[in-house]
Amino acid sequence: MNALLKQHLIDPEICIRCYTCEEQCPIDAISHDDNNVVVDVDKCSFCMDCIAPCPTGSIDNWRIVATPYTLEEQLGWDELPAQRVLAGDDGSAAAPSAVEALDEEVERLLAEAHSGAEGRSVAPASAAKPTVNVFTGARPALARVQGNYRLTDARAGNDVRHIFLDFGQTHFPILEGQSIGIAPPGEGPDGQPHHLRLYSVASPRDGERPNTNNLALTVKREPNGACSNYLCDLEKGDTVAVQGPFGATFLMPDDPNATLIMICTGTGSAPFRAFTMHRQRTAPDADGHLHLYFGARTPGELPYFGPLKRVPAAVMTQRLVFSRLPGAAKRYVQDQIRDDAHLLAPLIGAPRTYIYVCGLKGMEAGVDEALAGVAATAGADWADLKARMRAEGRYHVETY
Repeated sequence: MNALLKQHLIDPEICIRCYTCEEQCPIDAISHDDNNVVVDVDKCSFCMDCIAPCPTGSIDNWRIVATPYTLEEQLGWDELPAQRVLAGDDGSAAAPSAVEALDEEVERLLAEAHSGAEGRSVAPASAAKPTVNVFTGARPALARVQGNYRLTDARAGNDVRHIFLDFGQTHFPILEGQSIGIAPPGEGPDGQPHHLRLYSVASPRDGERPNTNNLALTVKREPNGACSNYLCDLEKGDTVAVQGPFGATFLMPDDPNATLIMICTGTGSAPFRAFTMHRQRTAPDADGHLHLYFGARTPGELPYFGPLKRVPAAVMTQRLVFSRLPGAAKRYVQDQIRDDAHLLAPLIGAPRTYIYVCGLKGMEAGVDEALAGVAATAGADWADLKARMRAEGRYHVETY
């Protein structure tokens, strides 16, 4: 029979087109068009450099093939095809031992690629099923800007905007915790079109106002950010090409008795605003409680500072932490978590507790260390507990 090959493929249904894998590939085996990201079987050397950085796991897909899928075939996919039946020249089935050997080799390579890396979370069991990748670069949804408002004090060093987009008659399904993709018009310094940038949605599934076909974004202007400056400069009535939705795990449980611990710096506020609004609208008297740890330099630099004050204490406990208050010691969210260890310890191991971390990657290690202290207070090993919570869809991290 023909020699069998293992072929590395990317799942187009869950790929968010962030092109991280393409940037990581040292031999340019990964490329993309307006539809899909694909792997060239003639170039791929299975170095696995692309595996760990992928935020969705779409990169972890393989087929044992006698005839490899071409780039043209992959570019046309909407979903991964079923495994081809492997047969010899005489029509007989491929020897099981040959297939098993290649499967084992793939598993070995994946294990090496993921060694030392955190495991990936799954979606909460009760979360609504997300819709992903409905709109692409070739077929975007067109949204009209309904408003663009500055959230932070004009004297503050950071310009953070609340931008909401109306989709008119176009149905754009979105859940709290999902993201949309926007590529600014024009080209970068290299003469190539700008890459897609992802933004978490800051409004609940039924719109910025209940039962409206719109959504909100929280966008921080970055000095050299092509997309953030494009978005922050949008005016009412402008049209924006939107891709997505993206994201299938950083989702809110549809369980009014779930307790959510939400940890962020100012740049990670969007999904937590969506979580909070959804809980307020659907289950304001639920037994489940929200706990927010929200950090910024000053109150003037903290997005949604005013609206946060109007969230009832019965719905959410707030810990607002500031690192640059005049005359006060610097404090960060991890410091507040340590101070609250006695309050969080009874919650952290409970089966209906969910932990979400969102914001700058630089904060991740400090938060993780603080949570380890909370777990120790509860008599638990944080490494083991975190792994179990990930596997159960109860621990989620989105940092950048």
